[in-house]
Amino acid sequence: MSLEVDEHREYLSDHPRLAAFRSAIEEVVKPDHVVLDLGCGTGILGLLACRAGAKRVYAIDEGGMIELARAICGANGFQDRVRFIKDVSSRVELPERVDVVLADQIGQFGFEAGLFEYFSDARRRFLKPGGVTIPRRLDLYVCPVEFEGMWKQVDFWNSAPAGFDFQPARSLAANTGYPVKFNPEHLLGTPEVAWSVDPSSCDGVSLNMRAQLNVTRPGILHGIGGWFVAQLSPHVTMSNSPLVAQRINRRNVFFPLDRPIVVQKDDHVFVSMRILPTQVVVSWNVEVWRTDPYDPTHTKKTKLAQFSHSTLNGMLISREDLQRTKPTSIPTLNLWGQARLTVLTLCDGLRPLADIEREVLRQHPDLFPSLNEAATFVAEVVTRYAR
Repeated sequence: MSLEVDEHREYLSDHPRLAAFRSAIEEVVKPDHVVLDLGCGTGILGLLACRAGAKRVYAIDEGGMIELARAICGANGFQDRVRFIKDVSSRVELPERVDVVLADQIGQFGFEAGLFEYFSDARRRFLKPGGVTIPRRLDLYVCPVEFEGMWKQVDFWNSAPAGFDFQPARSLAANTGYPVKFNPEHLLGTPEVAWSVDPSSCDGVSLNMRAQLNVTRPGILHGIGGWFVAQLSPHVTMSNSPLVAQRINRRNVFFPLDRPIVVQKDDHVFVSMRILPTQVVVSWNVEVWRTDPYDPTHTKKTKLAQFSHSTLNGMLISREDLQRTKPTSIPTLNLWGQARLTVLTLCDGLRPLADIEREVLRQHPDLFPSLNEAATFVAEVVTRYAR
């Protein structure tokens, strides 16, 4: 079985997630509504919309899962109401406006799965005036966390595995956001909403967030935890928060600090974040302050630590790739690029695929020892770029 299919088994086995979407769709979708399902996967959200009375559903997905979604839709008798479109939604044109746009393109910290980009495009081009989206609001929460096990993953690179110095990797590790599942005992304070938005009205260019977090128990601050609460409909929410009873099976994010800090009750942790959703880049700056307990005015404060991190500094980029992307570089196609160009040039609307495969083999014999290998390469190109 495809691992992608098994991934969707996990989604469908997540009963809190499924129950939340079912309730929200039943609350929002009315008979005769037209619905758009973005990134439809198995098509489950579209099926729930049909069951709620939608007269038509447009289900969009760019991957091979769309064929399975078609089969599942037919097995449930809704093939007359669902139109499947294999493409990226931003490249699609619909024949009509829709009443509801729905999707579960919500990452561990809310933004990572492209929700803002796809929803803002869908609102602008597909949604009727007065139409609604599911989800309609997204709240991003941050909290100071104590999690020695996660921080040890960062500090592992100081441990000299096999007696060798691996410290050059330490900076990359400290500038990485880690997927993790927090439990309540990991929290050092009360979570705060750092940012709240209607995802369909956000351009997604840059999110700037600030929060003051109060430490409520003594412990060791290892980093900042992040998660989301999605308002799916007026009366239905969905969250991966470690504090909600009906928590969905989606991990949180751990943003590490360069070194642990011992904190006391009533210390303050100031967090500022800048997120570039399209590039999936997060920068986090953290300051830890303590109020002098002997100061009767409670105004005398001491800064215990300050940290600045960014996933930009955690990216693996080779010097060869940096050289190629310099504005002054003059790029030329390698042999595989030339073969791809050959395929694209031959897709002129006149040649059948079999002729293109044979011509690619003739022009690039050093790359393709057989017609089968040339055909595999051609198929990869035409399924991505041809109609």
